[in-house]
Amino acid sequence: MKTKAQYKVKNWNAYDAALKQRGSITFWVNEEVIEQWRNQQKTGKKGASNYYSDVALATMGTIQSVFHLPGRQAEGFLESLFTLMGIELAVPDHSTLSRRLSKLSVELPVIPKNKAVHVVVDSTGVKVYGEGEWKVRTHGVGKRRTWRKLHLGVDEGSGEILGAVVTTNDMADCEVLPDILEQIEQSIEQVSGDGGYDTKGCYDTISQRGARVAIPPRSNAKMQQPHPHSQPHPRDENLRRVNQVGRKQWKQESGYHRRSLSETAIFRLKTIFGGKLRRRFFDNQAVELFLQCAALNRMIQLGKPESYKVKD
Repeated sequence: MKTKAQYKVKNWNAYDAALKQRGSITFWVNEEVIEQWRNQQKTGKKGASNYYSDVALATMGTIQSVFHLPGRQAEGFLESLFTLMGIELAVPDHSTLSRRLSKLSVELPVIPKNKAVHVVVDSTGVKVYGEGEWKVRTHGVGKRRTWRKLHLGVDEGSGEILGAVVTTNDMADCEVLPDILEQIEQSIEQVSGDGGYDTKGCYDTISQRGARVAIPPRSNAKMQQPHPHSQPHPRDENLRRVNQVGRKQWKQESGYHRRSLSETAIFRLKTIFGGKLRRRFFDNQAVELFLQCAALNRMIQLGKPESYKVKD
């Protein structure tokens, strides 16, 4: 019987310190955040300008997600923190956060790379109105039960989320791919995705970025341009290679298996933040997920485990 491969982490000390830093309050509320807490810009319109900056609201929303706090508890948490720090700063009311959350623009923190990136894409469902197993088993699924879809483009090398889109549950993955790639400014070497992205539109979008396509053709796929003298389409090239060496060998040659790292990013996100949404309105839900993606990137940048395979 074949035993499962075992791996050991070789940078345990650095990774252990990074894990502890994720829970450090001073990491999420640092001097830069405190300096930008109050809004210094005037709108030029009638009425008072916003007292709190977008940085303050984004920080409060991030604290909510990282430490799993409801609105009022997050408000009290920050108030007590500022008291202990001896800082005279007011904390946004939880209703102020809810009111302004939809207008926040969240930029994903990404470390610039000197080379083109391999982007792996996937999507997952996130609960909106959670129903307990007992209620569903006893009374059935409620009419209001629904979820949102979070579509991610992940850097295969670093694990950072490079692009994120939130949609309703009826949006297909292939429809969202152009929006994900549009968020990625650096050059792309390859895009890998599952069969849900096997459309001509996805191939054309990826080809426009000058990247290779690693998407498995469907089992009943046909050549789009069968004439030998015409310009070969990337999908036809993949299909031709699959027919020559088999699907398993093609996946190994193309690096398609690295696509599983997008599932790893989704697993991290749901494990850390719970996989449920607190907000009631779609725009707020989208920003809530964007803040989680940004927080996850910052956690990854602190340090990742570097493992090696243990020889038998």
